[in-house]
Amino acid sequence: MPEKLQGSVGPEQQFKNYLSEGKFMIQRCKSLNKFFFHPRVAFPGTGERDLEWVEASGIGTVHSTTCNRRLPERGGDFNLSLITLDEGPRMMARVEGIEPDKVEIGQKVKARISSLNGELAIIFDIL
Repeated sequence: MPEKLQGSVGPEQQFKNYLSEGKFMIQRCKSLNKFFFHPRVAFPGTGERDLEWVEASGIGTVHSTTCNRRLPERGGDFNLSLITLDEGPRMMARVEGIEPDKVEIGQKVKARISSLNGELAIIFDIL
């Protein structure tokens, strides 16, 4: 982990800082050799604190999906999916580059960093 991030901010801010550097990072518990997401100070369930940041491959599979309907003047429909990253953890994110109601369970996706509602976020595109 870069020195400027150690101890100075919490895990959520560290994640955002990595996004601003163009990196999609997730955490890994060294002793358990398991990845997890959403950023935390300890491994979920065990409380292990020997964590490190690792750059995610960005590749995943759609686990579940829904199309959220909105009026066009409110931005129109959008997709929201639960993505299983190749590293193991699941995360909720938008899938774009395809009609929101055409995303299917089992499709392979690739992450990219984009702006969403004025903040950097992970967005997925169909491979």
